[in-house]
Amino acid sequence: MSEKKFVPVMITPFNLKAKVDLDAVSTLIDFYLAAGVKGFFANCLSSEMYSITEDERLELTRHVVKYVNGRVPVVATSSFGLTIEDKAEFTKRIFDTGIAAAILITGHYANVEDSDDILLRNFDRMFKLTGSIPLGMYECPAPYKRIIGTEVFKTLLSANRMVYHKDTSIDLEKVKAKLDIVKAEKNDLEFYDAHSPNAMYSLQMGAKGMSSISGNFYPEILVWMVNNATDPSKQEEVKWLQSEISRVDPLIHIAYPMSAKYFLRKRGLPVRTISRATALELTPEQKKTLDGIHDNFIGWCEKLDIKPVDVESLMLPKVPLDPAI
Repeated sequence: MSEKKFVPVMITPFNLKAKVDLDAVSTLIDFYLAAGVKGFFANCLSSEMYSITEDERLELTRHVVKYVNGRVPVVATSSFGLTIEDKAEFTKRIFDTGIAAAILITGHYANVEDSDDILLRNFDRMFKLTGSIPLGMYECPAPYKRIIGTEVFKTLLSANRMVYHKDTSIDLEKVKAKLDIVKAEKNDLEFYDAHSPNAMYSLQMGAKGMSSISGNFYPEILVWMVNNATDPSKQEEVKWLQSEISRVDPLIHIAYPMSAKYFLRKRGLPVRTISRATALELTPEQKKTLDGIHDNFIGWCEKLDIKPVDVESLMLPKVPLDPAI
């Protein structure tokens, strides 16, 4: 059986001047790797990709690739620009940073009212303009969520360019239909579900792994899930953990990515609650909820004998954190 993977959707730490804090990015990478992740999705929606400049997207991705240094694959969103030609040009530039695959946002290839024929024509044009660059697709919620249907999915796979798919359809029947196509066709596609409440089910149906925002709170938990979801001897624990992940999932989405930044800061990481995507601060009630989820996380680890990452030793020599904002 092939190895299952958890691939975090990386958040972007900012300094007090709201500039990308690359030192904090490096510490975050160490944290994720210590948790057992098997890849990184940089420059994604969780990275606030729509709120950073083109140069920052490239600089951030280049830094991640350089710091990871081949230990695990890195992918990044590349479909920026007004025209297909612009998107292809930026795809070449970000691929040159050393990423394993350039990820295309499905909503960037057709307007919300456009037919699938238009979507496929634009993808075909993109394929022609990007040579042999390995590509992936991401049903990103912004600018709007364009869920790929089974026939379109099959057509895109047949181009032999797609190596990565991040699914946000939520609906398990749609997930299963796509996974059936992946299994039936000859391809190199790795299928990742973005919806934490689907984790156990998608993994058991054949997904390569998970790539969900929950990994920006407790990556150790998602790593345990991908490693154990298909283990017959662990099904009681898997089902229990899935119910816990599903229970708290709507709560961690509130005020995201600020919620994740608060949670990581609570875990001792040098991540400030500063975001370019939102100016709203967390309310005392939201912080209290996240504090409770942190207590849940510690309990999950104790029950399943999971060792949380020792953030303090990770940050030696000791770096004093400025007061949380």
